[in-house]
Amino acid sequence: MQSIQLNRANLARLAPPVHVPRFDLAGVTAGIVHLGLGNFHRAHMARYMHELMERRPDALQFGIIGAGLMPGDRRMQESLAPQDNLYTLVERSFTDETVTVIGSLADVVFAGESSAALLEAIDRPEIRIVSLTVTENGYCLNRSTKRLDPEHALIRADLAHPERPSSAIGIVVEAYRRRRVSGVPPFTAMTCDNIQHNGSVLRDAVLALAGLRDPGLAEWIAEHGSFPSTMVDRITPVTAAADVTALTERHGIVDAWPVFAETFTQWVIEDRFPAGRPAWEEVGAQFVADVAPYEFMKLRLLNASHLAVSGMGRLAGYVTIDEAMADPLITRFMGALMDRETGPTLPAVPGIDLAAYKATLIERFSNPAIKDTVERVNTDAPLNILVDPIRDRLRTGEGVELLGLALAAWLRRVRGEDEHGQPIDIRHPLAALLREKAIEGGPDPRPLLGIIQLFGETGADARLIDPVGRWLGLLYGRGSRETLAEASRSLVF
Repeated sequence: MQSIQLNRANLARLAPPVHVPRFDLAGVTAGIVHLGLGNFHRAHMARYMHELMERRPDALQFGIIGAGLMPGDRRMQESLAPQDNLYTLVERSFTDETVTVIGSLADVVFAGESSAALLEAIDRPEIRIVSLTVTENGYCLNRSTKRLDPEHALIRADLAHPERPSSAIGIVVEAYRRRRVSGVPPFTAMTCDNIQHNGSVLRDAVLALAGLRDPGLAEWIAEHGSFPSTMVDRITPVTAAADVTALTERHGIVDAWPVFAETFTQWVIEDRFPAGRPAWEEVGAQFVADVAPYEFMKLRLLNASHLAVSGMGRLAGYVTIDEAMADPLITRFMGALMDRETGPTLPAVPGIDLAAYKATLIERFSNPAIKDTVERVNTDAPLNILVDPIRDRLRTGEGVELLGLALAAWLRRVRGEDEHGQPIDIRHPLAALLREKAIEGGPDPRPLLGIIQLFGETGADARLIDPVGRWLGLLYGRGSRETLAEASRSLVF
């Protein structure tokens, strides 16, 4: 098959089953700036926007300017610019795949060294939404209080040079300040990160930093800014070199940075967009007055299960999530965790059959076409998705044996070496401290549970220390497979 470099001039050369944009790419103009142009955004929000552009011409005014904030994000711009900001999205089920060239990106900006060009882009009056997927780490929060940390290195730098911010929060604050000065109506700031009450978390962080700069600015943002919460869901692994090669071999597309994702996608959004918004409901998004029940469901069932499976899977020697799920003990562990401990912490979720949702999660995690790695989940998922349901169950006097097993696996992994002494790369802001405390404690979890930034007072609760200590001792003494087998016998799953 002939190889075709992806760009606008070559779109006509791409043959079915490849789907190319059915709208005029020259007519796409920027209406959204997105901070954190990673794989997830390109498989999710940018995909929704692309589909809407194919349905209605007025959606073309909401093209996305994607911004990379990290020094390593230069690759993003270097990859997409020669492709006229086009990229390929491959959506995979168990047996099939759909290949689509996405055309909703209006431009790509690298802000890993200077935010000047990014701020100039947000200044444009036609930019009505600034969205974010920067992970929880990007909010510069105190890990215990979940509020903005004024001592965070990025926040200290932003306060020292407020008009040249580098953090996502600093950029949003400065962009609002510039709107206030220019008289241009404020944009809507919309987070798409996996954080409970994510809109409120973003709003609180922005107002806290604005208040440290200028209380008057904070008051103006509080009155005029809008921070809707969202719930987003689509499994999107890191792009593997083998997948890039396969895309060229199967479909003839030479794409420097394609995206691969599952077919399932979900987006629930609070409808608070005073500056206007795209009609995303026409392409499957769900607008609601309160997104909290949906995001809570996802955090407790999907995200907590993902981290539990990934932590235990990594110790057991599995590389991908589907490999871990092929282990019956891990699949049964996940099912029991949802049924007995994380699921019971949920209130009713309007319109959702929780039993069906849980079954869908097991099916999605088991999809062999989505080679999502346990390392990606272990790195990206915040520990709070396990600690929060633990706190809730302890508060109501309920047990945490299964959550304790998931947490024990996390504590064993952060030692930085597996059961055979081989290194595990721990990418966490507290990586050095975690390794130090893991080595200090060994099978005793108390040194790690004593890290206040991660566990607060919960780490000193004997009702948590006892089960975690029991499982951690087994993980050190007998290994992950024997520990899972013992857990299956004693907890009957």
